[in-house]
Amino acid sequence: MKWTGLNELREMYLSFFESKGHLRHKSFPLVPVNDKSILLINAGMTPLKKYFTGEEEPPRHRMTTCQKCIRTPDIERVGITARHGTYFEMLGNFSFGDYFKNEAIPWAWEFITQKLELPVDKLWATIYTDDDEAYDIWTKKVGIEPSHVVRLGKEDNFWEHGSGPCGPCSEIYFDRGEKYGCGRPDCKPGCDCDRFMEFWNLVFTQFNNDGHNNYTRLSKPNIDTGMGLERLACLMQGVNNLFEVDTVRNIMKAVEERAGVVYGNDAKTDISLRVITDHIRSTSFLVCDGVIPSNEGRGYVLRRLLRRAARHGRLIGINGTFLSDVAAVVAHENYSEYPELTEKLPYIQKIISIEEERFASTIDAGLSMLTEITDEAGRNGGTVISGDDVFRLYDTFGFPIDLTREIASENGLSVDEERFAELMNEQKQRARAARANVSGWSDASKSMLDGIPPTDFLGYSDNTCDAKVLAIIADDMLVENVTEGEFTLITDRTVFYGESGGQVGDTGTVSSGKADITVSGTGKSNGIFLHVCSLNDGEISVGDTVTLSIDAARRQAIRRNHSACHMLQAALRRVLGTHVEQSGSYVDENRLRFDFTHYEAVTREQLAQVEKLVNESILAGLPVVTEIMDIEDARKTGAMALFGEKYGSKVRVVSMGDFSKEFCGGTHLDNTSKAGLFRIISESSVAAGIRRIEGTTGLGVLELLGDDEQLISSTAKELKVQNVREIAVRASALQNELRDAKKEIETLNAKIAAAQTEMIMASGEDVNGLNVITYKLENVPTDMPRSICDELKARDENVVAVISLVSGGRLTFASCCGKKAVSRGAHAGNILKKIALITGGGGGGRPDSASSGGKDVSKLGEALKAVPEIVKDMI
Repeated sequence: MKWTGLNELREMYLSFFESKGHLRHKSFPLVPVNDKSILLINAGMTPLKKYFTGEEEPPRHRMTTCQKCIRTPDIERVGITARHGTYFEMLGNFSFGDYFKNEAIPWAWEFITQKLELPVDKLWATIYTDDDEAYDIWTKKVGIEPSHVVRLGKEDNFWEHGSGPCGPCSEIYFDRGEKYGCGRPDCKPGCDCDRFMEFWNLVFTQFNNDGHNNYTRLSKPNIDTGMGLERLACLMQGVNNLFEVDTVRNIMKAVEERAGVVYGNDAKTDISLRVITDHIRSTSFLVCDGVIPSNEGRGYVLRRLLRRAARHGRLIGINGTFLSDVAAVVAHENYSEYPELTEKLPYIQKIISIEEERFASTIDAGLSMLTEITDEAGRNGGTVISGDDVFRLYDTFGFPIDLTREIASENGLSVDEERFAELMNEQKQRARAARANVSGWSDASKSMLDGIPPTDFLGYSDNTCDAKVLAIIADDMLVENVTEGEFTLITDRTVFYGESGGQVGDTGTVSSGKADITVSGTGKSNGIFLHVCSLNDGEISVGDTVTLSIDAARRQAIRRNHSACHMLQAALRRVLGTHVEQSGSYVDENRLRFDFTHYEAVTREQLAQVEKLVNESILAGLPVVTEIMDIEDARKTGAMALFGEKYGSKVRVVSMGDFSKEFCGGTHLDNTSKAGLFRIISESSVAAGIRRIEGTTGLGVLELLGDDEQLISSTAKELKVQNVREIAVRASALQNELRDAKKEIETLNAKIAAAQTEMIMASGEDVNGLNVITYKLENVPTDMPRSICDELKARDENVVAVISLVSGGRLTFASCCGKKAVSRGAHAGNILKKIALITGGGGGGRPDSASSGGKDVSKLGEALKAVPEIVKDMI
């Protein structure tokens, strides 16, 4: 047994199982693909679930992976102990109905004894209590000492999760020595002490549980193994926890250097170092896999991790932002297996920096407020921070409840989570827009597709074809024939593209000797194409032979926009950087929409560069070539895959010269020149870190130019210029005229205010030595009350004034207090708050100057009349 680095261990494992006929598959993204049951991948087998259940065909029936995983249920414990972490990697070898125990157990033994050279006398195995098959393999085939095989019950050595596939498991343990044990002579795996460390779990999925604990054998059992990479590294490096493993320790050293501290010298400092080290690992991989900080879902998990790490940075004396610098160390330490961290490092650092800066701008105010809350609770003998305060910290200062809970706990307090959850739910209800089901395809209809074979799609090359009607669905029922109305048609083959991959479905016609049908849209479900139809004349029946014809002109327009979408992505990556990845897209016959990862608005200059690159590629007349390739061969060519998408063993690759190469199942031009021209219509933000560009091609550009020409012509007419080229000159002249007119109005208003001031001052009432003035204006410029207040303040240090304005049915107030009036306790903002109680509305301001609005004009007289008494109570 020799010291082995974490990266070397990963490579040893994957290479070993590759030599056993396994497909070595790169880690799936942390964001689950087509799986809404979890936020983030939390186990090695999670991305492979549909291969185990038979819902999807795996690329090979033997696979091996090192899967990135995130688990956050114990996030508050991370740092406090050295055992907890949120990010880890899980080594696994899997069989989907191929090999079973007779291969899985000996291969595991071969790897740990011959490749890792672990001492045989230190190794133990546990099995399910009545799994004699596994016992015989361990003792007779592998040759492990029978006393080193321990039978344990269902709770320890049987894997199941409700109904469905399940089975016994066998776990492999390493004996760390008596110094870690409990001292009992019968100590062995299953004991609660720390002597025996479990490091590899072999799950034998051989039964199906019907949900009532009735077990039947699977015709094709599966193998699912899992071994934590960091845990294995602890074993091979002779260290006690993951923070001492070589690559993780190097990340922590970078934090130590930045903070000027040393791990192991102070318990509280060590907590913060562990928190930062763990969380920056999770954060870097999450951002790399497309997660953006937000207040919901996986984006909220990322925000929690980032802000908790940022707060612990402050606790150990790090001033300013620093996490983006540590992310560079994460990328360096993981380069051998995850080069994408380095490729996307500028993007990862930018997202981390933006979030860290946002939190830094509010953390001081938030911590100050939280300190006041905890101090007050301490003074009053309280033990719980109210849910309202917790929500205010979250809503105003961006404090995740986990952070508030953690700080409260440090002060011996808890938080009212029930009230917080109630307020959060109210906020979500207010923000949630009603979502209508616009698909027109109900769950009831989907269930009727069982038994129908996938549709043969001929639309890549043909615009029309003959087909046989396999099924007709009307009013959520399978029917034999239709004589009127709307229905869904399923045929054995089609030229109609079913909406998918961001491309809209085709429209067109279906005809036969006895029917005339319009197709208004086409969908797709599990490979079955669904034609949304309306019957114009005649009737159609199951078994009929029909002719399907797409709207060819519309399809060609869609092709133009789809091909331009590919060229747009290629251009964006050249201009903005390779961190740009598709987050979504939509193409129809009129426009294209492309959503992509980028951390700031695209400048006008960058947009011009992108547009130019796309049009240069169009005018170059690049051939558009489509190939069906093995997925690994396709990846080697540099073809871009849609981030997070799960592909089969064969993929369709669309190339446009050397400019663009992507995985894509959509329809495209055969030459880029047929796109005509490309024009960007708009660039905007969709969400934090996600931008959107809309554009058009071909006839859409002509339509856009026509609209612009009409707008220019109308503008010229309004500006009364004959030549459209004079628009800018005329607009500039008008701007100057407006500016001069505004200055003249301001001058006149000042003169009017000055003239009125004399009269207004004379109307004042003496209130204990202060000159209290109330005055009502009507239908004058809105800034007139403010101008008068400024003049009054300048003339009289003892003045207290409230000037009202009624204009267009609206009521506003301006108030001022002179310097001496303020020193005696007069407060303009508080005066207006009192008035608001009478007239409704709200507002306020400083002691010397304030403004507000009112709702009830009929109460104006009462409000002004109350001012002297309000002032008297203040001084």
